[in-house]
Amino acid sequence: MSTDLKIVAARLHRVRLPLVHAFQTSSHRKAFLDHILVELEDASGAIGWGEIASSSDPYYAPETVESCWHIAEHYLLPAVLGRVWSHPSDLVNMKVRGNNFAKAGVDTAAWTLWAETQSLPLATVLGGTRTEVVAGVSLGIEPTIDELLQQVEQQVEAGYPRVKLKITQDWDVEPVRAVRAAYPELDLHVDANGIYTADDVERLAKLDDFELTMIEQPFAPKDLLTHAKLQSMIDTPVCLDESIETVDDLETALELRALQVLNIKVSRMGGLTPARRAHDRAQQAGIPVWCGGMHEFGIGRAANVALSSLPGFTLPSDVSASEKYYARDLIEPAVVAADGVVQVPTGPGLGHRVDRDLIAANTVGTVQLAP
Repeated sequence: MSTDLKIVAARLHRVRLPLVHAFQTSSHRKAFLDHILVELEDASGAIGWGEIASSSDPYYAPETVESCWHIAEHYLLPAVLGRVWSHPSDLVNMKVRGNNFAKAGVDTAAWTLWAETQSLPLATVLGGTRTEVVAGVSLGIEPTIDELLQQVEQQVEAGYPRVKLKITQDWDVEPVRAVRAAYPELDLHVDANGIYTADDVERLAKLDDFELTMIEQPFAPKDLLTHAKLQSMIDTPVCLDESIETVDDLETALELRALQVLNIKVSRMGGLTPARRAHDRAQQAGIPVWCGGMHEFGIGRAANVALSSLPGFTLPSDVSASEKYYARDLIEPAVVAADGVVQVPTGPGLGHRVDRDLIAANTVGTVQLAP
């Protein structure tokens, strides 16, 4: 049974948290993160939370914290304030092009608000069927191979069954060789964040020797033809991440046979609404999916866990424990992984209490809008 809702207030909180361990990708290094929390309030007083988990710099995607703040404050939130709606998909803003990270925060807040008002878990209203999610971890580029092996050892001892390694042109074959030699049975995959070019196809093909679960996003997002070429040359599945921002992108990649695995990120695709559509299309096409992460705080991490409960998420997802990244997270209880498995919350909405005091203590900017 649907009930009409009306958003009477909307708030943005720019929150800064330090990372437990600095993280290096092929493009940049980060020691702390600024993310934007979206808070939507219904006329009944119910609250829905979402997270805009954009990077501060335009390396992973064109959006930044500043651009997302501007789009959310001046376009997305004014469009939902005062509107009467009965399902989160009613609030999808088709007039604003792109800006998927900003849209994701608003869309997720609408879903959590909707679940809260129905006294149902977010996973349930999304159509989730799993009670637990297998988690993996993502490791950045380390100064030395020995330091990388130490990081892998810590995560294996913590019970994580899958480890993802960031790679780049001068940090690929040898680090992977060392990790595979030390852990011959580990579910291991690599992620290039699109740093390679067509000239590197033969180099990447050497990774086929290490029985990787996948090679994630080796080439630039729009270079689907080179992804298809590499996939035709190797047995290791190619996974697309940055290339798939819409379901239309997925259709093109499927037609080109440019992937065998799909990484679904709520942020990259513009929210839970389009992420669920991508899951459904991939499942129809027989493509396994997993939920990627953007080092989300607890709000975004809880939403990822809920999404990962859908039946097509058959590979370990980036929903590792909060403590992997943050000494103290913004939700209670924090996301916990026991032997690499995260339980899907059963409480209404996010299934976690949002720690307003901790948010306030770490907020570096805020704004409130009302109709």
